[in-house]
Amino acid sequence: MVSEEDLLAESVPQAGEGVPMNDTVDLYDPTERSRVRRSLKRAAYDRATVHAIIDEARVCHIGFVMDGAPRVLPTAVARIDECVYVHGSRHSTMLRALENGAPACVTITHLDGLVVARSAFHSSMNYRSVVIHTAGRAVHGFRKRRALDALVESLIPGRTGDVRPPSVEELAITSVIEFPLEEVSAKTRSGPPVDAKGDYLLPFWGGVVPLRMVAGAPESDDAAVRARISPPHYLERETCR
Repeated sequence: MVSEEDLLAESVPQAGEGVPMNDTVDLYDPTERSRVRRSLKRAAYDRATVHAIIDEARVCHIGFVMDGAPRVLPTAVARIDECVYVHGSRHSTMLRALENGAPACVTITHLDGLVVARSAFHSSMNYRSVVIHTAGRAVHGFRKRRALDALVESLIPGRTGDVRPPSVEELAITSVIEFPLEEVSAKTRSGPPVDAKGDYLLPFWGGVVPLRMVAGAPESDDAAVRARISPPHYLERETCR
């Protein structure tokens, strides 16, 4: 489905076009790879927007090329300052490729609503997304531990102070890859459908169906039940998100 705004944005913009250049806003500089080329009013390059979208994410998708073939794989993600981090087994095919500096594209998307228009053509989605063009590098020592803690906190805020830390052996078999936030753009859509003027007179409903991911009540495993250990208080926040 293509929006009317996409059709009006056929030309490729030059650097800075479509970007609110305000000296008081901390921006990522658009590059040839990161610059949004369609629906320019939906583009954002400010760090506040990009960071907020990343920080809300629990999963990203990483695109890379290995053995001449494209691959896209999902994984947990966390941000510390101007880098995002992923982790996995040191034998992971993806991590072994990325730790040596292979080019990668990291994407994050939040689907916020279904935009129900009066025509199929103008039906759409409300979303917030980030695209990061980057190359990975392995991290070690204190920075590795810090990144692993950030990944745990990204999934379950408050958990790092309430769990056994990784052992030397566990750290040895785990790889952590760091991706600098340098070539980055965000793109978002919000609001109701934008129908063709004449379609508003049609006898069809239009509007938005909001969507959000909701956590259910924590379910104790058998060991927790036997030990009569209740779910920790910080999990209550998850059910309210």
